[in-house]
Amino acid sequence: LIINGENIEFSEHHSLQQIIENLQIENKVMAAAVNMNIVKKDEWNNFIPKNDDKIELLQFVGGG
Repeated sequence: LIINGENIEFSEHHSLQQIIENLQIENKVMAAAVNMNIVKKDEWNNFIPKNDDKIELLQFVGGG
């Protein structure tokens, strides 16, 4: 998988939620997109990315 521009390998059948947990960023991720399509947070447990999918895990940062 390509996650935030980096090639990261996971065994097959990991859900998007499991990937986020394995990366230990579950408290930071506010939104996720796979191949430029938003995946709603309530779908993360059931969404299984495919090989070579491009995943963007986004966090919101305050500032001015």
